[in-house]
Amino acid sequence: MFDHVKFGVRDYAASKAFYLQALAPIGVSVVGEGEPSYGAELSAGGESSLCLFETTETPAHLHIAFVAPRREQVDAFHRAALAAGGRDNGPPGLRPKYHPNYYAAFVIDPDGHNIEMVCHAAA
Repeated sequence: MFDHVKFGVRDYAASKAFYLQALAPIGVSVVGEGEPSYGAELSAGGESSLCLFETTETPAHLHIAFVAPRREQVDAFHRAALAAGGRDNGPPGLRPKYHPNYYAAFVIDPDGHNIEMVCHAAA
């Protein structure tokens, strides 16, 4: 749904490791990288990317939602993100207040950002 999102992180190595592990279920990998102040571009298939760079500035908290074609990927994201050091902010499950098939999970990343993976497909 987006071309790229770029935001600053306090601990570049920790955040890069977190996102690579948490987003592995949808095939995310490093597709470009420079010095930490420039950062890394992470993508799955090259249609959109998440870009991280190291900064001492305090970024505002973000909510980023990644799309998953299958609910199993939402479950895998949640497990991987917790194993990577994320904090649970809502386990995998239906969120019918958004729509009947909204299946999502939420975690808090190392910088306090709310990271979501959502599947809109029916079971």
